[in-house]
Amino acid sequence: MNYRHLVFAMAFGIIATGCTNIEHSRNLANPKVPGTTLAQQVCALCHGVDGRSTSPNFPNLAAQQPAYFIAQMNEFRNHRRMDPAGFEYMWGVSRSLTDEQIQSLAAYYAAQTPAPPGPAGTAGALARGKLVFESGVPERNVTACFACHGAQAQGNGQFPRLSHQHADYIIKQLTVFQRTEERPDGALMKTVAHDLTAENMADVAAYLQVLPAP
Repeated sequence: MNYRHLVFAMAFGIIATGCTNIEHSRNLANPKVPGTTLAQQVCALCHGVDGRSTSPNFPNLAAQQPAYFIAQMNEFRNHRRMDPAGFEYMWGVSRSLTDEQIQSLAAYYAAQTPAPPGPAGTAGALARGKLVFESGVPERNVTACFACHGAQAQGNGQFPRLSHQHADYIIKQLTVFQRTEERPDGALMKTVAHDLTAENMADVAAYLQVLPAP
């Protein structure tokens, strides 16, 4: 059994077994379980107790914008977000969550302190990534990332926090926007990502992984 299948099996084992103590319950189908409990008992399996995941397969959620988090959870719950990690993990995890639980999860992660996963590229890559983030790629009509995501990539409402995100995860999502229809509500990002080169993606992702919080 590979790692992905193991996590999937563990998550659904959690759904099935639950816990008799509501404050320590892992029962995703129980609307009475607080969002904080779900974050610490279930979501932590992939995203870390504090929202800082150790694997680039799973995004960091610490200090994520609540509005963006809620929108994405609704996308998963309604089976509209179809990138592989979405339907393999999050469709099942989110299917029984109430609006109140999702809002509670959003508030929990927004209150967590982010931290950079570590270095992600050479000095040259970071310098090039900074240029993409701050100036875009004018010769390819790519707009600057900071215009929507903030000067420190802290995010803004429906625009997600990107600072201290895993570089590999950012590259994966940029590729989804560029090449697929798996995130149908990402029309703006499809336009932005359309003309990015693979090097552009790698450079800006490396920069965002280490970009300090404001």
